[in-house]
Amino acid sequence: AGPNKDYVYLDLTHLPAEQVESKLPDITEFSRTYLGVDPITELVPVFPTAHYAMGGVPTNVDTEVLRDNEHVVPGLYAAGEVACVSVHGANRLGTNSLLDINVFGRRAGIAAAEYANSVEHAELPDDPQGTTIALVERLRSASGSERTAVLRKDMQDTMDMNAQVYRTEATLKQALSDVQELKARYANVSIQDKGTRYNTDLIEVIELGFLLDLAEVTVVSALERKESRGGHAREDYPTRDDVNFMRHTMAYKSEDVSGEDYVRLDYKPVTMTRYEPMERKY
Repeated sequence: AGPNKDYVYLDLTHLPAEQVESKLPDITEFSRTYLGVDPITELVPVFPTAHYAMGGVPTNVDTEVLRDNEHVVPGLYAAGEVACVSVHGANRLGTNSLLDINVFGRRAGIAAAEYANSVEHAELPDDPQGTTIALVERLRSASGSERTAVLRKDMQDTMDMNAQVYRTEATLKQALSDVQELKARYANVSIQDKGTRYNTDLIEVIELGFLLDLAEVTVVSALERKESRGGHAREDYPTRDDVNFMRHTMAYKSEDVSGEDYVRLDYKPVTMTRYEPMERKY
């Protein structure tokens, strides 16, 4: 704790031990198991972390995945935190994710069943699993010098420092530069565990590739949204701009003329019916 540190201390030592044990069992167990800290007698280090993704795979109210602003991918459905039908806006209210899962999980099941019963089953490609198997085998046989844990830590550090809730054009540009450098380094990553059973090393390196993609989308989108709204607080654009940014950011993976991948942004109007948006004050 202190200036330029990455955590503050939670002090529970003034509370009776039996009260901490009975009222805060998760905190005590977590602290002892993962931090080696006994909150009855010691200070507990606390730091912020990612808790929820307010974006996700774009869907309509029937949970059909959107290919673009209007057209769906036939037969593909998404619900829960992976999806974004956008009932939360720019800042999800506490416990609303459970309501989201219940409502749209049910709608997804109903819609998928109705679709499956209404269409002819298509023939599967000759090798539907080929792409995934090729990715796994490439990562298992890679011999690069980069390590998953190092790349993930570097990604976390720049996102924590430069793409946190309070951000500016300068910090976001630094985050984007760092993430793009990390993606280049990721091409040289390798794993130590070459096994085929319960290979957590393999799972983590695959997850890291997706995390880097998500980090890039987050930063590129934040750079272009020159306003503050919900969990996106631009210190260089501190006010909300409904004239230019009352719209959803849609991000797509595209290729430029040289074949290099880049994040292409588009926007979708916000549908407003009964309730006008209001500022949430803290």
